[in-house]
Amino acid sequence: MAFIEARALSKTYTRLTTPSGGGITRLWRREKQHIAALTDATFSIEQGELVGLIGPNGAGKSTTVKLLTGILTPTGGSCTVDGRTPWEDRREHVRHLGAVFGQRTQLWWDVPIRDSFLLLRDIYGVDNELWRKRLDALTDALELGEFLNAPLRQLSLGQRMRAELCGSLLHAPQLLFLDEPTIGLDAVSKLKLRAFLREENARHGTTILLTTHDMEDMLALCSRVMVLGHGKLLYDGSLDALLRQYDTVHTLRVVFDGAPDLSALPGCVTRDGDAFILTYEPAITPTSELLPRVLAAGQVREMTLKEQNVDELIARMYREMAL
Repeated sequence: MAFIEARALSKTYTRLTTPSGGGITRLWRREKQHIAALTDATFSIEQGELVGLIGPNGAGKSTTVKLLTGILTPTGGSCTVDGRTPWEDRREHVRHLGAVFGQRTQLWWDVPIRDSFLLLRDIYGVDNELWRKRLDALTDALELGEFLNAPLRQLSLGQRMRAELCGSLLHAPQLLFLDEPTIGLDAVSKLKLRAFLREENARHGTTILLTTHDMEDMLALCSRVMVLGHGKLLYDGSLDALLRQYDTVHTLRVVFDGAPDLSALPGCVTRDGDAFILTYEPAITPTSELLPRVLAAGQVREMTLKEQNVDELIARMYREMAL
């Protein structure tokens, strides 16, 4: 059995709404509206995998995470995490979980973060010697030493996120949930955080489930993604394969010495100053076939191949999936 096994997992919410139409009775009458947040989601995740969960707002990502953590009980289907049913064995289940949510904090705002870590040690019942070794390792890896004695409110956003990550990993969880972990961080902080997560995953075999709208995070961390839309699991597989499916147009920027002969070049050719911009479809004309034809068109001074922006590819995927 896989580390996480979900079978036909479903969750429907019931919302009370005011009925439409006239009449004074509509002021106190309510109608029930059933909203399918997740429908028949079936997937497996092995121990140590690093999996991305993507989709537009309202796709069902948060509901999926809440079911896996045991916060919600499904209306249908089943799910186990390391043999436990999250919503039935919740007390034991949460002992093996860690979570970092970009917009929320689990550390105490007005006390030194070291004191927050001590409280987390007691909450999770971690042996003091093991806790100390783990704290030393995480403090070093996340560069927290300079502000362990500072209250959380005095830290920058990047420092707070690193402190939150440390707090989530102190009890050495088997499963780590990350929701927008790099939101609002500068480029340097993002790179450091991604590098740490890759190391944590590789060294300790921590299973990581990442939900984010930042596709750079997804590219840097995840080889596998699950795409949710309208509460349904629409894709589960390789991130590279998914991007190739929608990366249908490439752009080649070429600067020639002298006037080139462009008659043998496929696709659309436009002019941008002294550069020629060639837009083509690799599925029709592979890049390996195109480049010799470009070199034969004239003396090339400079050539740059540009693939489409990842965010544009994901936006196209959402449009084609009607999300």
